[in-house]
This record gives sequence, C-alpha cells and structure tokens, in this order.
Amino acid sequence: MSDERRTDSGIELRPVYGPTDLEGWDPEARLGRPGRPPFTRGVHPTMYRGRPWTIRQYAGFGSAESTNERWKLLLAAGGTGLSCAFDLPTQMGYDSDHPRSEGEVGKVGVAIDSIDDMRVLLAGLPLDRVTTSMTINATAAILLLLYQLVAEEQGFDGDRLGGTIQNDILKEYLARGTYIYPPRPSMRLVTDTFAYCRTKLPNWNTISISGYHIREAGSTAVQELAFTLANGIAYVEAALSAGLALEEFAPRLSFFWNAHNNFFEEIAKYRAARRMWSAIMTDRFGATSDRARMMRFHAQTGGSTLTAQQPENNIVRVTLQSLAAVLGGTQSLHANGYDEALGLPTERAARIALRTQQVIAAESGVTETVDPLGGSYFVESLTEAVESEAWGYLAKIDGMGGAVAAIDSGYLAEEIDAAAYRYAQSIEGGQRVIVGVNRYVDDRPAVVEPFPVNPELVAQQVSRLTRTRAERDRSAVHAALATVAEAARGTANLLPPMKEALRRRATLGEVSDVLRAEFGVHDPY
Repeated sequence: MSDERRTDSGIELRPVYGPTDLEGWDPEARLGRPGRPPFTRGVHPTMYRGRPWTIRQYAGFGSAESTNERWKLLLAAGGTGLSCAFDLPTQMGYDSDHPRSEGEVGKVGVAIDSIDDMRVLLAGLPLDRVTTSMTINATAAILLLLYQLVAEEQGFDGDRLGGTIQNDILKEYLARGTYIYPPRPSMRLVTDTFAYCRTKLPNWNTISISGYHIREAGSTAVQELAFTLANGIAYVEAALSAGLALEEFAPRLSFFWNAHNNFFEEIAKYRAARRMWSAIMTDRFGATSDRARMMRFHAQTGGSTLTAQQPENNIVRVTLQSLAAVLGGTQSLHANGYDEALGLPTERAARIALRTQQVIAAESGVTETVDPLGGSYFVESLTEAVESEAWGYLAKIDGMGGAVAAIDSGYLAEEIDAAAYRYAQSIEGGQRVIVGVNRYVDDRPAVVEPFPVNPELVAQQVSRLTRTRAERDRSAVHAALATVAEAARGTANLLPPMKEALRRRATLGEVSDVLRAEFGVHDPY
C-alpha cells in the first residue's frame, strides 16, 4: 500500500527532510537578509519585533450606520485597521433602488449610494490614524473618491490618509464575476487611479492584487500564486503603457493572499511569492529600488474552509491559518468569524477572531525573531518546490500572451475548475479529512446565534437615496456627469471629473451608468 503524501497543490512530501534536500542550495542568494532582496525572509529588517502586523478585521453589512458601529467596536477592542465589504449592488455599480438591486441591498456588505452614505460610514473615525482597506473592484475609483471627499470635509488632506483599495479587476473576470465594463476600459480605470493617487493620495495603496478570490474559487496554492503574479505583471505593463514611471507606482502595489488549511504549504507560498515578485520586478521590469521590488501583502483566512457543521471547529482552523500567515510574513491580517459559513459574523464571532490575532501576537512568541522557520530543511525545500511549480505556470501564461489572453482563452478558469473538482472529489471519497464533515461527525444540530438583520434596512436606504436626489442641485449634477462622459470619450484622467460629480451628490449608480454608456458592459458569452 502506497504511503505517498502530497500537498494541496500535488507536491510530493517525503517522510523526513535533511541536508541532502538542500544540496547546492545557496542561502545567501535564496534567503538573503530580512528587508533586503529577494525578501524571502520578509520585507522589513526587524519584522514584528519592530511593529506587529495590522490587525484589520473585515466588516461591512447592512447600513452605513451598523458598519460604523461595528468598526468603532473593533477599534475599541484593539483593532488597528479598518476593512470594508460592500454589498453586490455597490460592487456592480447600481443604486439601492435599481430593479437589479432587489433582494441584495446590504446582504453581503454595506450599501453605499452617495456621499451621504459615506459620511455616515466614516462618522467619528480617526481617519488620519487608521488605515482603511476597501474590498471593491469595478467601482473602486468611486468609493475611493467618496472616502477622500468625506475625509477632506473632516479636515484630512490626502497626504494624511492611508489605506488600500482592491481595484483588481482581472481576477473578477477570472474568479468572482463582479465586473461591469470590458477589460480594456476597466484597465484604464485602474491605471487612472494609479496616476491620480500618485499626487492626490500618495500614501494610498492603489491596488491589492488578489489571489484570495482565486483560491476561494477552488485553485491550489500554486495556482493562486502563479495566476495572481500573472495579473500583477499585466497591471505593471498597463501602467507602463499609460506612461507612468515604474519607480513611482510600483511601491504602492500590494497583494492579497488566502490563508488556507495546509499549514506549511501556505507559509512556503508567501515566502516564494516575495522572492518571485522581487525577481519579476528586477529582471523583467528593471526596478532598482527596494521599495519597487518588495511585495507587501494582506492575508485573510480561508472563507471556503469554514464549515456549517460543528462551526466551533472553525475557531481552530482560523487560528492555524492566521498563524501560517504570520509565520509567512504578512503585513496585515483578517481572521474570519467562526460562524461565517452560516451568515454574517456575529459580534461574538468577530470578537473571538480579533482575540485570536491578539493571542498570536502577544502570547505565542512567534513575533520575537524574524522568519523563525528560515533555514528549515522542509520549509526551504517546500518553498523551492512551490516556486518552481509557479514559474512553470507563468511560462505557460507568457506563452499565451499574458494574463488577459489567458483569461480570454478560458485557460485559467479551466485550471481552477479542475482543481476545485479534484478537491471536492477528495472530500467525497474520504481521502481528504474535514473534521465534522466526513469524519468525527456529530449529528446534533449546531446552536449558533444568527446575525440580526434589520428588516427596515432597504426602506431606510432608499429613503436616504431619495432625499439625496431631492436636495441636490440637479443641473449641477447633470453638468458634472456630462464632463465625466466627455473624459471617458477622450484620454484625460477620469478621476477628477468623477470626484466633482460625486461632490455634487451624483450617485454611484449614475456615475457608473455614464461609464456604461461610453464603455459598454462586459459579456462573457
């Protein structure tokens, strides 16, 4: 009977590792020093000895009022950064009273229709002292401009604001589907945002190139790494084609990785990712500064790994995933609530997730030295194997003409679908154990407090939207939207006219509709 063991990506694992597994391996070239290329050991010389990772608990549900309340609770409990989810209408560029928004307002995130909602969302928050991450893509520029407008009203200039917008539209065509426009104008919005932030929001991370959702769609760790880096290459190429200077925009690029269940493969993935990105930026694009070559990233524990059966088991899963992200050198981290397989996280679940990070930071001892697993025969061998497999994928993607061509051909989606199928089959066949699902099953029903949903949410949201439209200067809004349309037909940066329209209280849906009229919508069929 075979005793063969493999990682989730299919990398074979030996029973024991030793010096012969690293024969010919050059630690100076492959590891280097923390804070120096190739950044295998981390992007800062002292890592968590100097400053812990940002504890950025994800929130965003229902109304702006309820999300603002949850943020304040998390900050009071010791959170150090804000992170926001938006509902599907906001992600897709529809106002809350649009027919397509019916049944979705406030369901998977907060509903934001206009500057009036953003004012409520950010009320009383120390925007100059916390960084804010916004998981938004097709409408990323709109949400960023609304954030900036409200911050300016509160007296905070752009150079005092820090945070991240996801703004990663390529993975939407590949894994999530919340796109609006065809790829080319969508990429223009991305690069226009790069250019705008260079002068207006210099401390803002203009994109979070996301492997997280690729993994949630069913990819392996190696596919997550390779496909995300391919997208990153495409964004750099697009920015260079738009005339932006590499050493100016590259330091504001960031990445977003999944923290899945295979503990050591995840750690190897993060270490390989930094090393590969450093090589890509140096060898392919000619970056010379460390800031342009380093990969900074956020991690989130794997939502797809959470089980509705025995949901308390998810606390253990989230702990191990969080620890892997920390040992892998993340710059910020979100830990999922244990009840998220059943619905939005309750306050109790969010607090436990926050405390999970705090226990790791304060009690585990893993922050006392940089890259504590560096030099491990197993970890270094696995890092090399993950990297080698990922380079193989990148070579195939380059041969197809790059990430956009590989997405258009369906190759990347087919690879993810095949990996997801193999994973599901391994669970159904019992080769992969999921505690509480296919082994150690308990038939007793889970007793979990459901997240309370405000039945008046939609009516309240639509009421505020109606009031916004009634109170604003209609002719000024129409004139501002006409300027957005004119910019879309030309080559001028889209963000300044969009900002003026939003200042005039144009809605997210109205700005998106202007761009729909000029750019068209993406039809994958």
